[in-house]
Amino acid sequence: MAEDLLSQLKTMSTVVADTGDIDAIRRFQPTDATTNPSLILQAAQHEDRRKRLGDIARQATDIDDALDAVAVEIGSEISGLVPGYVSTEVSARLSFDTEATLARARSLVERYDRHGIGPERILIKVASTWEGIRAARQLEREGIHCNLTLLFSFAQAQACADAGVTLVSPFVGRILDWNRTKWPDADFSGDNDPGVKSVKRIYEHYKGHGYKTIVMGASFRNVGEILALAGCDRLTISPALLGELAESHERLERRLSPAGAETSPPEPQDEAEFRWAMNEDAMATEKLAEGIRKFADDQRKLEKLLGQLRQ
Repeated sequence: MAEDLLSQLKTMSTVVADTGDIDAIRRFQPTDATTNPSLILQAAQHEDRRKRLGDIARQATDIDDALDAVAVEIGSEISGLVPGYVSTEVSARLSFDTEATLARARSLVERYDRHGIGPERILIKVASTWEGIRAARQLEREGIHCNLTLLFSFAQAQACADAGVTLVSPFVGRILDWNRTKWPDADFSGDNDPGVKSVKRIYEHYKGHGYKTIVMGASFRNVGEILALAGCDRLTISPALLGELAESHERLERRLSPAGAETSPPEPQDEAEFRWAMNEDAMATEKLAEGIRKFADDQRKLEKLLGQLRQ
């Protein structure tokens, strides 16, 4: 019998846990872990964690201070369980404010440092807006590594590579969701999946031109999407899908390889070109805005929960 799919996948791609669930991280032993406001909200609701988070919230100077303190507390706990990066997100409300994003990112890194965790272990997650990408360019120059999230288009991917960011998280499942809504009768299985196609294009462009930016496929809807991207630099996967992979023993074929990357002309962009490319891509524009709203909404729910715990 072949090894389980998760074990096979770990020989081809770095597996990242897309969760704040400590027990799931212990079970699946990923290399890295990613968090976001939605996942922090889920983690904060666990009864065994509420007292500690309540203590942190009461010690905070305000709700923003409490939010970042809680994110770093959970991230620090996760960092003790994974050997690689832990991603922590800047507030979604700052997605269109470069200077505020810079200040918040530096503050998060300082908080981690007070927990004894150096910047080499942390990825600061920033939305892939023009303003977010500009902030990431500066942060990388300061030695602060960034994970550009909510990435749906090649224009975003190219701008991130030009900025020299450490890692990008192109979303797969949300691209599929949008296309299914538009064309419900279309066949999006296997290699026809538009989210899979998007990640493959980004991966091949980066490898073909020698960009060092890591490609981490994210937001998977099913195991098939993951298998179609076996060999991608990193894949961040939910506990439910990690469980499915661990329980299956079919043979896994590598699908992406730097050796097979196809080159295409580089397309450096200025701000006007970036914004026009995004305007022409209805899916990317809609899903980026929706993603920012969703993270902001979950942040408000987390603020409400922490406000209650502070009392």
